[in-house]
Amino acid sequence: MKSQLLTITSILLIIVGCNPKEDNHNQTIYFNGDIITMEGEEPQYVESVVQQDGKIIFLGPKSEALKSYKNATLVDLEGKTLLPAFLDGHGHFYSVGLTAMYGNVLPPPDGPGADFNSIIETMNKYKETEEAKYILNKLGWIMGNGYDDSQLMEKDHPKASDLDKISTEYPVILVHKSGHLACVNTKGLEMIGYTSETPNPEGGVIRRDDNGNPNGVLEEAAFFHALFPLAGKMDAEMSAKAIKKGQDEYAKKGYLTAQDGRTTTEQLVSLRDAADDSLYYLDVVAYPDITLGIKGINEGNYPPSHTYQNKFRVGGVKLTLDGSPQGKTAWLTNCYHVNPEGRTGCYVGYPIMDDNKATEYVKTAFKNKWQILGHTNGDAAIDQYIKAIKAAEEEFGYIDHRTVMIHGQTLRKDQIPELVSLNILPSLFPMHTFYWGDWHLESVLGEPRAEYISPCRDVIDAGLTITSHHDAPVTFPNSMRVLDATVNRVTRSGKVLGPDQRITVYEGLKTLTIWAAYQYFEESNKGTLTEGKLADFVILDKNPLKIDPLKIHDIRILESIKEGKTVYEFR
Repeated sequence: MKSQLLTITSILLIIVGCNPKEDNHNQTIYFNGDIITMEGEEPQYVESVVQQDGKIIFLGPKSEALKSYKNATLVDLEGKTLLPAFLDGHGHFYSVGLTAMYGNVLPPPDGPGADFNSIIETMNKYKETEEAKYILNKLGWIMGNGYDDSQLMEKDHPKASDLDKISTEYPVILVHKSGHLACVNTKGLEMIGYTSETPNPEGGVIRRDDNGNPNGVLEEAAFFHALFPLAGKMDAEMSAKAIKKGQDEYAKKGYLTAQDGRTTTEQLVSLRDAADDSLYYLDVVAYPDITLGIKGINEGNYPPSHTYQNKFRVGGVKLTLDGSPQGKTAWLTNCYHVNPEGRTGCYVGYPIMDDNKATEYVKTAFKNKWQILGHTNGDAAIDQYIKAIKAAEEEFGYIDHRTVMIHGQTLRKDQIPELVSLNILPSLFPMHTFYWGDWHLESVLGEPRAEYISPCRDVIDAGLTITSHHDAPVTFPNSMRVLDATVNRVTRSGKVLGPDQRITVYEGLKTLTIWAAYQYFEESNKGTLTEGKLADFVILDKNPLKIDPLKIHDIRILESIKEGKTVYEFR
C-alpha cells in the first residue's frame, strides 16, 4: 500500500510539472574529468557523477545526467580527476591538531631540523610566538615536535644540556619524530622527578650519562609517564582548537575519515564533547588505549553497528606491544644492525608487556566483540600479537572481527600465512621507505631485512586486504606521499628499497579508499563511487593512473568534498 501511494504521488508531481529529479536544488553534477569509481579489479571511469543531499544518486553518461537533473548545480572538472575521498588507515587525529601548535623541528623537507643548532634556533624563535605562549600557559612546558636523530647531522639525540640553551627557567620537551621517544631539558627532568636514583619504568628507558645521571633522552614508557599527565591539563578551549586544526590538516590532503589511533582517557572525553557540540565536519573514529582502562568503552559507547553520532564514533581499542624501528625501540627477533647509544651485545629492542598481559588484553577485546588495532613494528612483537589472537579466537572467536596489525614494519614472510589464517588485516607503513629507508639500510636493519619492510606485494598476493598509512603526526597526513611511497618505495637518496614489494598505482589507491573502508566496516557507505554511498569526494590536479609514478608525490589536492559539501579548496 505504501509503495502504491508513493507511485501515485510521483505521478501527480510529474503531471503538475514538479518532477522530483528536476525540482531538487541540492543536486550537483560533476563532469568533464577523469572520474574513477574505484570499483572492480581494474580502473573504471564514468562521464559524470551526481550527488543529492550528501549521497551519490547517479553515475553514467553526462548527457543522461544533464537531461535527468536539469536544476542541478554543474561542476566542470576541466580535466581534473575525481575519486572517492581517502580514509585514514592509521593515524593520531587529536595529536595532529595538538602538535600543529608546537614548535616544528621536523627534518627537511618538512621542517628546519637539520642539526642541533637549527633545532635550538627554531625553538628560541618559536618560544616568543603567541602559539608558544598559549601552550606554555596551558601546559606549563615549551613544546617542540618532530626531531629525528637519523636525519640530524650529528646522528644523535639532543641532550638536556642542549635544550638548556632554549630555556633553563621553563621545562622544554622535544618529541621524537617516531612519537616513541623525547628529549627534555634539565628543568624538565626536575619537573618529572627523574634522577640517578630513578629506575627505568617497565617498558621504557631513561637514558643516562657515564655517571648514571639522566641525560634527557627518554624512551617509550619513560617518555609517556612524562607526557600523559599533560593531557589532564588540557581544557575545552585547547581541545576544540586541536580538533579544528586536526580536521583542517586531514581535509587538505583528501582524508575525510580520520582515525585517532591511541586515544587517552582525557582525549576520549574531549572527542566526545566535540561531537556533542557538533564540531566535526569530517568523520572521526577513536580507538582508546585498552591499557588505560575500558570504563569509557563499556558504558554503552561502542556502537557495534559502526554508526556515527555527529560524525564521531568509537571504533574499538588500541594495544601497543613495542616501539619504533627508527628509534630502535621496536622488538625484533634478531639484533639491530647498529646498536643505539648505551646498548652492547645483541640488542633486539624490548616488549611493552609480557605475553600473558598481551593475551589478556586481546581476549578482553574479543570477549566484548571490539575491533582491536595492535601496534607491532618488530617481528617479535608480531609473534606476540599472533599468539594472543590465536588464544582469543579459541576462547572468544567471532565472525568478521577485522583485527588490524598496525605498522608491521619487520613482518617476516613466514608470518604472512598466519595473518591469513587468523583474518588479520595489515595496515602497513611504507612511507618508511622514503623517510627512513636509508637509515634502515645503514643502521637499523641492514640488508636484507631493510628491503622487506612493509612487504605490500607479498601481503596482497597472499589474499589480504591492506591499508597504507601515515601515522601522523609521525609524518604529515600527506595522502600523495603515502601513495608515492607505497607504489615506488624510493628512499631519500633515490634508492628503490625492495623493488619486488612495490604495488600498482591502482592497488595503492585501493589502500586509501575501498580497502580502507573495509577496515573500518564502512565499505557499504564509502570507498567507491557507487549509487547510495556517501558523496565523499577528492579532486586532484592530475590522475595518478596516467602520470609517471615517480611524480605522484607532486599531485595537488584541489578540493575535498564531504557529503556533497566542500570542506577544503586549494587557493
